[in-house]
Amino acid sequence: MNELDLKNFLETLIDPTLKLDFKTAGSLIDLKVTEDNIVELVVALKNRKRDESQIKLEIARAVKIKFGYPGLRIDFIDSKYSVEEKKIKYIGVISGKGGVGKSTVSANLAKAMQRLGKKVGVIDADIYGSSLPSIFKLPIEPLSTTEDDEIIPADADGIQVISPEFFMPKNQPLMWRGPMLGKLLTHFFENVVWDDEIEVIIIDLPPGTGDVPLDIHTFVPDAKMILVTTPHPNASHVALKAGLGAKEMGHEIIGVVENMSYYYNEAAKSKDFIFGEGGAKLVTDALNVPLLIQIPINQPLNKDSYLFSLEDMNGKLYLSLAKEILSKF
Repeated sequence: MNELDLKNFLETLIDPTLKLDFKTAGSLIDLKVTEDNIVELVVALKNRKRDESQIKLEIARAVKIKFGYPGLRIDFIDSKYSVEEKKIKYIGVISGKGGVGKSTVSANLAKAMQRLGKKVGVIDADIYGSSLPSIFKLPIEPLSTTEDDEIIPADADGIQVISPEFFMPKNQPLMWRGPMLGKLLTHFFENVVWDDEIEVIIIDLPPGTGDVPLDIHTFVPDAKMILVTTPHPNASHVALKAGLGAKEMGHEIIGVVENMSYYYNEAAKSKDFIFGEGGAKLVTDALNVPLLIQIPINQPLNKDSYLFSLEDMNGKLYLSLAKEILSKF
């Protein structure tokens, strides 16, 4: 085998970020073989930080084992190959107060979007009240990292999840001030290696207004928000404040989800409004946004789960909600 054979083989290697072979992406910038049979290469990669070590290993195996050259020197440079980057849809889930089921809505919305064929990630930004690992039944243990110390999210049956729970001792309360919260969110948005196919990232925000929603606007200013409330006037009154605060920060509010809207009485085939009526309408009228859906108080048929299946009434409603939200992008 000669130098041309080596070149042809190396051009079949794949740039992991571009998902293109070296020949198509023009990654093999230069190849020389010195008089003492040392192979010298210049290779361009789209994401050197993440992919360099993997590609270096693949090239070394080819050069030294497959083609039998005794030595190798590689210079990596940044690839200038341009591809249209897929824009991730960021959806924030906000509420005025705790206890309205915001995290349950976030998790079930993520599951519904996955059922629609979307690759979904979830950021648990409800720092003091993080509960998504429990909802997804994920073990509370440290997450794996790459060689560059970037965080690999937990996997919940194909949904990627990042949460403060993974970084704290079990049952240890989080007692951090604003600057520490900002640092944690920076890691969530800048140091997490999401799957390349991620299309939607749902952000479960803490209730009310404060440092975290302000930070979220800095990291993803184009995130769209859905506001969760219950029909009770106390919840809707506070939800309105959260919605007004989100608008003031520059967030776009897609609409309102009224959770625990009613109890469906199977025996009477009627809706029992056990928490009152009209709360969501008060909010939507004041914010001039649509009421996206009214979700009844219910329990999954699988009583060991917090996630509704498509056999559940609520599972079908979440699927409808997911379709409605995705249509807003």
